[in-house]
Amino acid sequence: MLEVKNLSAAYGQHPSLNDVSINVGSGEIVVILGANGAGKSTLLRAISGICEGKVSGRVTLSGDSLTGLSSDAIVEKGVALVPEGRGIFGDLTVKENLLLGAYSSRAREAERENLERVLSQFPKLQERQSQIARTMSGGEQQMVAIGRAMMSAPEILMLDEPSLGLSPLLCKELFQNLTHVRDLGIGVLLVEQNAKQSLAISDRGYLLENTRITYENSAAALANDPAVQRAYLGAGSKTSDKPSKRTSAPTEAMKRIRTAVDPTPRRSADQQIGGSIDDLVAIATKTSAEAPRGPSKETAIAAKQLAHSKIDVVLKDIEQAAKNARNRSSSEVQKLRPTPSNVSVEADNALPPVIEVYKRPRVEIYRRRPSGQFERD
Repeated sequence: MLEVKNLSAAYGQHPSLNDVSINVGSGEIVVILGANGAGKSTLLRAISGICEGKVSGRVTLSGDSLTGLSSDAIVEKGVALVPEGRGIFGDLTVKENLLLGAYSSRAREAERENLERVLSQFPKLQERQSQIARTMSGGEQQMVAIGRAMMSAPEILMLDEPSLGLSPLLCKELFQNLTHVRDLGIGVLLVEQNAKQSLAISDRGYLLENTRITYENSAAALANDPAVQRAYLGAGSKTSDKPSKRTSAPTEAMKRIRTAVDPTPRRSADQQIGGSIDDLVAIATKTSAEAPRGPSKETAIAAKQLAHSKIDVVLKDIEQAAKNARNRSSSEVQKLRPTPSNVSVEADNALPPVIEVYKRPRVEIYRRRPSGQFERD
């Protein structure tokens, strides 16, 4: 049996656990429920000896103290952790990942038996022993992580958020596999936010809130507790299952309200226009059908003559503008053309041209004589 007494953990001045006491028996599933940041993952890391913060308290397994031991020594004692995010070796095969879990001395002698037991518990792994782990689905990778932990022949198996990122179907399959692990006599300590399914397979449960254990009871009692239902099972305000019936006709109460707001009697559309709407539609349709579809012949001729006259005016304007531009450009060229006197003056005052000369650099090479002196080559 795993017993935790008054376990506390802190990261610097920030406490993460305060006097937590729990126990897990052999062949029992115990779930820890709590919100994000309550200290659930820190609890598992402190038990397994990998917590980076300052840890105090007492942890024992079947009477043997685990307090202050290294993580590999705790695995040798019989406590294995499946971390959040699985933590498998993606570039290795399924079988290689499983065999890495049997590195401890307590599991080496029974490595073959443990492998057969794991493969019998997870038939999908039996089929995919040679498959690269990272090419598997999330649920299958979680099976590899659990199987690797079981290869160390643990007495207590701890799992941190095993259903994280899995579909509902894979979650259901995962929790069924955990019941098979329990049937092998292994105690399971489960940290999970899927409270509904975790309570369905668990024997007992704890509520961890604000770094402290606030409640402990059987899984069935926790599932039926109204406070637990509101906090973790999504039981909120109750709504009627029957859909509300909508009536198209206004009720008498609505009629009275409308009369009080606007006492003016409502008139129909026929009353407002002084006739029938159908008759108006028929008259409009007949008028539209009898109306001419295009302009008359005289209108078309007049429009054509108007267009030609406008085009002639535009062409005359363009010709006149071009003529003015040619006359202006020739006069400006005459003004800008220099006279002979101006040319001679500008030539006298002009600066001499600048000629850039590039001189090739000279490279001197010296050769060393056997006597140690240098001579120019």
